[in-house]
Amino acid sequence: MSYSAQVKAEIIRNFEPTRPEFMALLAAVMKVCGTLSLLPGQGVGFRISTENAATARLLTKYFKQYVDQRVNVVAVRGSTFKKNNLYVLKLDDIADLKGLLLDTGILALEGENLVISDQIARRFTQAEGPMRAYLKGAFLGSGSIAHPEKQYHLEFVTHSENYAKELVRLLARYDLRGRIIARKGSQVVYFKEGEQIVDLLNLMGAHQALFETENIRIVKDMRNNVNRLVNCETANLSKTVNASVRQMEAIRAIERTIGLSRLPELLQEVAEARLHHPDLTLAELGELLDPPVGKSGINHRLRKIEKIASELEKEGR
Repeated sequence: MSYSAQVKAEIIRNFEPTRPEFMALLAAVMKVCGTLSLLPGQGVGFRISTENAATARLLTKYFKQYVDQRVNVVAVRGSTFKKNNLYVLKLDDIADLKGLLLDTGILALEGENLVISDQIARRFTQAEGPMRAYLKGAFLGSGSIAHPEKQYHLEFVTHSENYAKELVRLLARYDLRGRIIARKGSQVVYFKEGEQIVDLLNLMGAHQALFETENIRIVKDMRNNVNRLVNCETANLSKTVNASVRQMEAIRAIERTIGLSRLPELLQEVAEARLHHPDLTLAELGELLDPPVGKSGINHRLRKIEKIASELEKEGR
């Protein structure tokens, strides 16, 4: 079972809807993975297609309970390249299908005309329960999520840019900042931030997946922090070593040309300390002097020594 299927199974296990909540979920599923058609001599028909068997069972169970209609489900075997079965819920023959399509916002009235709507019906966005149920339906119908060990990625696939924007606006009511990208003729609303995905999982009732993602996030953050510290220490060590090598070369150049005894006493003291202790940091080097000298003071003296060595090199001595 894929990770997406596991998360969907958890959402379904924890979902015991009221009628308004089920109708909101149904509306979302119909919007993202439903097909409206014209049947010769029969008017309109509607079918829902899903690869998730648990979603098909959920819909048929509560459709019977809250709509008082039976739904025919046909399992279509997957092709060679697409191994998952497809479960098709046929709503063609239910009583007052047109009324259901209006109730769920698939169709809307414009004057006396029926039009296909790419809006989310307001009745599903006026109360907390139906809003959450709508988002669950959108995810069950067209959503997917990557395992957090691999990457942070959750998405909803839609077939209309306007509807994708509607979904983004609904998610924004929970401070969830979905982005839209076009992919293979579809409009995809997606999230790539771990914190946002955790909040969305909580909203949809997938608490086990939430805890798993949070645990992985903690481990990843700790690992990243350790790597940053190691990289920082490595960079600092490299910087210290390079500076020490440069200082040693300057001191030896002075020693070969004019001799360290020609240096002012304070500089001579630091030069000799550095020659005997090339691996010490500036602060540690300063502790050896009597009286001790701070890091900035040692750095200042060593810079003077490097400047003297540079001037001697220019003079060709």
